Amino acid sequence: MKIAVTGSSGMLGTAIKQVFTDKELIALTRNDFDITDPDSTRTAIRDIKPDFLIHAAAFTDVDGCEADPEKAYLVNSVGARNVVIACEPINCPVLYISTDYVFDGREKTPYSEGEHPDPVNKYGLSKLIGEYFVSMLSSRFYIVRTSWLYGKGGKNFVDSILQGLSGNKEIDVVNDQTGSPTYTQDLASRLKELPGKGFGVYHITNSSYCTRYELALEIVRIKGIKARVNPVTSGKLARPAKRPGFSALASTRLQHEGISEPRHWKEALKEYLTGPNI
Repeated sequence: MKIAVTGSSGMLGTAIKQVFTDKELIALTRNDFDITDPDSTRTAIRDIKPDFLIHAAAFTDVDGCEADPEKAYLVNSVGARNVVIACEPINCPVLYISTDYVFDGREKTPYSEGEHPDPVNKYGLSKLIGEYFVSMLSSRFYIVRTSWLYGKGGKNFVDSILQGLSGNKEIDVVNDQTGSPTYTQDLASRLKELPGKGFGVYHITNSSYCTRYELALEIVRIKGIKARVNPVTSGKLARPAKRPGFSALASTRLQHEGISEPRHWKEALKEYLTGPNI
């Protein structure tokens, strides 16, 4: 099977290139074609003729999307539309990477795939519109929502905490945002199992959930850092984009298709933080 992946130079794309080593993987970047240009996208995908395409390219800077919603819509929504339209004539299924931020965060238990999305920021809205384009314009699609990604090859919360503590004895971390930290390697390994499974929406994260404050505490514990982590409210940090308070996801569909849920987030985090390149 010939599998193409957009956004291959990004954090998730880096993990996909490592996990899909036994398949014919075509790694695509913005240098190959511009997903916001329908003609460029159609021509490139027609020439490549993939059997399956993972659309991981996105504008993932949450605060950046809030400041520039037009770019967020162009990349995350229109870009997904262009990719799907290009794939449909060649009968190529599309796997679109989405986010827990399509939900408003008002629930107290993990969101299942069938619950109604209601994003509270421009990033979540742009990804949700992308979902709509994918589901409406493709007859064979996978939408995979994930949460709090970290891994090699891109900016992420785990690395930001380590950088913030470099030379500092304490750091403020929000304690009113709850989600499921997800290691890109674990997500990529489950994406590898999806081709051939039932089409539709999937939630894939490492199991269980925590607040960002609890995640920071676990980072400090694993790394043996002598530092103080202060729990604060989101309001104190005054970020441009509002974040959902509770956005943990339930991987109901994944288990229904006979694919095991990824390991506990603490186990995955330990592997990432104690690996040879950390």
